[in-house]
Amino acid sequence: MASAHTAVNGPGSPKKPAGLRKVVAASLVGTTIEWYDYFLYGSAAALVFGRVFFPESDPLTGTLLSFLTYAIGFAARPVGAVVFGHFGDRLGRKKLLVISLLMMGGSTTLIGCVPGYDTLGVAAPLLLTTLRLVQGFALGGEWGGAVLLVSEHGDARRRGFWASWPQGGAPAGNLLAVGVLSLMTTVLSDDAFNSWGWRVPFLLSGVLVVLGMWIRLSVDESPLFKQALARSKERAARQKAEQLPFVAVVRDHWRDILVAMGARMAENISYYVITAFVLTYCVEHLGIAKQPALNAVLIGSAVQFCLIPLFGALSDRVGRKPVYLVGAIGVGVWSWAFFGLLDTKSFPALVLAVTVGLVFHSAMYAPQAAFFSELFATRMRYTGASIGAQLSSVAAGAPAPLIATALLGSYGSSVPISVYVGLSAVITVIAVALARETRGTDLAAVGPADPADSHAGTGAGAGVRPASGPTENASA
Repeated sequence: MASAHTAVNGPGSPKKPAGLRKVVAASLVGTTIEWYDYFLYGSAAALVFGRVFFPESDPLTGTLLSFLTYAIGFAARPVGAVVFGHFGDRLGRKKLLVISLLMMGGSTTLIGCVPGYDTLGVAAPLLLTTLRLVQGFALGGEWGGAVLLVSEHGDARRRGFWASWPQGGAPAGNLLAVGVLSLMTTVLSDDAFNSWGWRVPFLLSGVLVVLGMWIRLSVDESPLFKQALARSKERAARQKAEQLPFVAVVRDHWRDILVAMGARMAENISYYVITAFVLTYCVEHLGIAKQPALNAVLIGSAVQFCLIPLFGALSDRVGRKPVYLVGAIGVGVWSWAFFGLLDTKSFPALVLAVTVGLVFHSAMYAPQAAFFSELFATRMRYTGASIGAQLSSVAAGAPAPLIATALLGSYGSSVPISVYVGLSAVITVIAVALARETRGTDLAAVGPADPADSHAGTGAGAGVRPASGPTENASA
């Protein structure tokens, strides 16, 4: 009886619901603020940056250049994933999440202070691009830490549900960003908005960061990480060297990194086409006013925020792979109807196009946090999950609005864009179909417990055992 009690309530056991909800709330608030900052840039790039920072170009070229600075931020995300992953696997998830929030909020606030091209000339877009790189670096480390903090606090039975809540930070952040921009375009004239109104949402980030820091500093470090760190210190005392997390994850989990990269292709590309490029398509190509386009994304993001925990819970019942595959196939097929609905210029059709697209995206995005967490061992999990997620963002999310805008400019048609989204869906379906099902995985048993352990046969989930209820996080 005593041993059973220790297994459930000892230091390695999952958080009680009240404590877990606090961790979930902290992760959700933090990721919402980070994604608010990141998506705010994308929306502003579609609506105003071309005029402010590239006024000498024609509208389409100015938008292309704006999306180029938008894409450059993605290049810094894998670097952030490696750096934050390394220290997050060595020092803990919580400390690095505080740093990422400060970096993201600071750079976003400064973007709101950068003078336009008319004042600084070429220096203006250069400053803008530099701050975008800082945003990308910070976000590269944010995602992995936020989802792992929740995943490693909870148990296997409902991990899909609880870990999906930090994922809700993406639609919540987009909802907040688009909502503030929508409010500014409603109350201000086009001239006022283009002159100074667009800066207000960026400056607001400074206030949100204070709130996020207060909440994020109040949570505990992951208990599973504490166990792994203690074992690492024991080995260090025995003079058993621990390899760098990056070296260990590439050696032991290279197949899992490729699975994560492939799984994100359709998820990343479809999202930025549906939420960022849609603004350019509606405003520049169809001649629709900013407000209806922004409102459609606003409504779709609100629906997505509600759906993400439901899809996360569904993945706990039927598995990560089936839910993810439905989403990937769905966005591939829906991309053909998406632009047809936009072309009607009808607001209800616009809302339907964006909302259904985000429903399918939610089916991929919701189980992703638990799915990727369950692929990697504890002392390399931050590095592995972050690298797998962020490397794909360079090839998928970064150029998605840029490629879509270029295809539209070259062909004057949405058909090539639908083909582009469809091909990304094929890649994701193949990657997820080839992956192992991870539902019910014991996180303490994935691969070697630490980077210093066995060098052979740990890739692609070797040595993984399913968890059994609340004893999941007990010491292996």
